[in-house]
Amino acid sequence: MRKYPMRLAFLAMALILVLSACGAPPATEAPAEEPAATEAPAATEAPAAEEGGFQIPDIEDGKFNVAMVLIGPHDDGGWSQAHYEGLLYVEQNVPNVHVAYIENVPEGADSEQVFRSLSRKGFNLIFGTSFGFGDPMQAVAEEFPDVMYIHLTGINSNQTNFGNLMGAMENMKYLAGMLAGARAKLDGNPKLGYMATFPIPEEIRLGNAIALGMRKTCPECTMDVRWINTWHDPIIEKEAAASLFDAGAQVVFTGADTPAVADVAQEKGKWGVTYDWYGSCKVDACLTTPYWVWGPIYATITEGVIAGTYIPGWDYFDAETGALGLFGFMEGQEMQPGAAELDPAVITMVQDLLAQMLAGDFTRFDVFTGPINDNQGNVVLPAGQSLEQVDLDAFPEFGLPCSIPVCMKWWAEGITAELPE
Repeated sequence: MRKYPMRLAFLAMALILVLSACGAPPATEAPAEEPAATEAPAATEAPAAEEGGFQIPDIEDGKFNVAMVLIGPHDDGGWSQAHYEGLLYVEQNVPNVHVAYIENVPEGADSEQVFRSLSRKGFNLIFGTSFGFGDPMQAVAEEFPDVMYIHLTGINSNQTNFGNLMGAMENMKYLAGMLAGARAKLDGNPKLGYMATFPIPEEIRLGNAIALGMRKTCPECTMDVRWINTWHDPIIEKEAAASLFDAGAQVVFTGADTPAVADVAQEKGKWGVTYDWYGSCKVDACLTTPYWVWGPIYATITEGVIAGTYIPGWDYFDAETGALGLFGFMEGQEMQPGAAELDPAVITMVQDLLAQMLAGDFTRFDVFTGPINDNQGNVVLPAGQSLEQVDLDAFPEFGLPCSIPVCMKWWAEGITAELPE
């Protein structure tokens, strides 16, 4: 995810060429859930400050050393926890690997010092799990050509030792939108809400996927949007969720990291859709959770770097990798109460489409296939035309060669908000 405007123009042609040929890193079949985080990796945070207020963990001699830099706490109940558990998976499944992490690292200059310090320590592979880590990681990668850096979720890569990784969460958000639309319709209140983080292509892309799914099951439904400008702030997230519910929303989605939206829904007698980590859907008012299973993806990348066969680029995986999930609908999971009450025809529709996604027969490009109109009545995509990867990742001002003039700078029909400045 994560997030501030990037220097993109110089990558324009390389991006479109590489993305057209690039698939996900091959991953083994992922479990429905990540292993529980019962024990932290050997190197955890310590109170003493070494670099910019952060204790830099040591490497272990004789092992392949993997570090992860987290934007939030490792037990945030969302994005950072999902990545942390993916790191544990690497430790448990790739031989002779030592793992460590640093949490609560802000984007910008502080993160650059953290990445540089980890590199000086001798870490072989470093994951940075926030959009705003991109430029700092790229700068450090130029200084340490023997270290591999993997960035989530920007779109820059030098194709040598700095690569990009992201997955098609729009698939799961689309399915969750179908469930939310059906729930709002059943409750007689055709209004949804979306608590968005920062005005970047990813957040608009996921909001549009929700709205497209919503209108499959509730054509009359609308969706409001609140921008919160944070990834992890339980208080702000609760306030924004309450604002959307109080404004009339029956179901509210979050793009942020904590389960706050479901907790507020429980208080309001309505429904929330949490995000990122399967364990965030823990109250009855949680309708479902689109979530990540990073472990097998991270393990495959680690094995490839060790073997010298991994080439960093633009890795964007779909659901057939097993790295994406929809809570309550994956094998071995029980549907949440709010979903179980829906029309069986809707449940079957979601299950069938999920099966197609897991089989690789329905991808992110199928989510964004016309006819699609924006919320101003303009045709974004005519019938049969699909967006391309660059469209999903860009705004027109990025200077990339999108296949449509607006790239991802549009709100889908049914969204009542205006585009952010």
